[in-house]
Amino acid sequence: MRLLIVGTLEGEVGTAARIALQRGAKVTQAADPEAALAALRAGRGADLVMMDSRLDVAALIGGLANEHIVVPVVAYGTGSDTRAAVQAIKAGAREYIPLPPDPEVIAAVLEAVADDRHALLYRDPAMARLMQMAEQVAPSDANVLITGESGTGKELIARHLHRKSRRADGPFIAVNCAAIPETLLESELFGHEKGAFTGAVARRIGKFEEADGGTLLLDEISEMETRLQAKLLRAIQEREIDRVGGKQPVRVNTRIVATSNRNLRTEVAAGRFREDLLFRLNVITLALPPLRDRPRDLPLLADHFARKYAAANSLPERPVSAAALERLGTHDWPGNVRELENTLHRAVLLANGAEIGPEAILITGEESDGLAGGALGNDDAAGAALRADGLSAAGTADPGADTAGLVGRTVASVERDLIIDTVRHCLGNRTHAATILGISIRTLRNKLRQYADEGVTVPPPGGGVAGEETRAE
Repeated sequence: MRLLIVGTLEGEVGTAARIALQRGAKVTQAADPEAALAALRAGRGADLVMMDSRLDVAALIGGLANEHIVVPVVAYGTGSDTRAAVQAIKAGAREYIPLPPDPEVIAAVLEAVADDRHALLYRDPAMARLMQMAEQVAPSDANVLITGESGTGKELIARHLHRKSRRADGPFIAVNCAAIPETLLESELFGHEKGAFTGAVARRIGKFEEADGGTLLLDEISEMETRLQAKLLRAIQEREIDRVGGKQPVRVNTRIVATSNRNLRTEVAAGRFREDLLFRLNVITLALPPLRDRPRDLPLLADHFARKYAAANSLPERPVSAAALERLGTHDWPGNVRELENTLHRAVLLANGAEIGPEAILITGEESDGLAGGALGNDDAAGAALRADGLSAAGTADPGADTAGLVGRTVASVERDLIIDTVRHCLGNRTHAATILGISIRTLRNKLRQYADEGVTVPPPGGGVAGEETRAE
């Protein structure tokens, strides 16, 4: 993982840098926001930026947004400087690390970015066959096309190919073609010269150049528009790219790994994908089986996620019971491993007793979600959640009986009460509440801040005593 530290490397920050190095990070340094932006423009990319809170955090985050450079930023500063911490978070920093650095805090932040999602766990013969093929082709420079449903782990396979290749010491750069607007994707991939378009304040190196000597992952390549597909085809064939607004081609040595959750031959037939590009990409095709076709992997993955989220939430490890595994085995898993991970995260938070039982398995979209509501141990909060889903206590649709008390109220007010009741049930723990509600922690914080500004009583953050409340978030 590549870590960029913005600020000096003296004293306690140097200690943090050494801890990061010991944890496997590649550390670089920039003196201020301008130098950090210049380094990122020049292709010296980063997976995480750690920035001194005494510097202008808002300026860096604003500069990243203006130039469409996507990288998470965390701030650091003396533990007693709460004002700086609040300002950094309000400016858009993901987290705040107090100094002197705690090795476990540094490790947690690095893990949150690098994440052990990069670990490959499998036991099923279907995955074993695919991994054998991946191991065989990884050392080559051949382009690889990875196909499979959403949530099957296509990016994990791409990272595995890179780690096992002769390019393992080079960069691994991922671009999500579905998440970047068409008007920006060309510049993101190929870079641009200063003045090439409005907002191009300086030359910026694109992902092709940033991945030189390494691997470039083009995630969900089927979402790329056909005009850009033609430029990509030339880059693959000629091993050179043209920056937007540039006059001279730039040579690149980049291996391409592409992923798609669509059938690209069907896309070719529909005129949405170039056939010649498909031929260039699928020298080797790895088709990931969906989770429903990997039954032997289900217990292994469930146990892994149960351990992971117990540790992440400082909860005791509980094994997944046989009854819970049986319930997991009856689901079709349209969201695949990603859906299973979210389900086990919820189960870890809701479980009681020595094991994770079937009552803690809340599977999104199933009517039996209502039966598991009792795991919350709070009839009011569970009942509110059931009413919001339009389900009766028995898990069946009964809108007349269960929504009668909501008639005449706005959706916003019902949502507000559900959110606040859930936060209160979790004793103010925002992370647990966001997981139960199925929303991001950032969304939850924004909602609570809005309610506090409106004068609504909001439960205090984390570890508070039930019944204690405040009007400030």
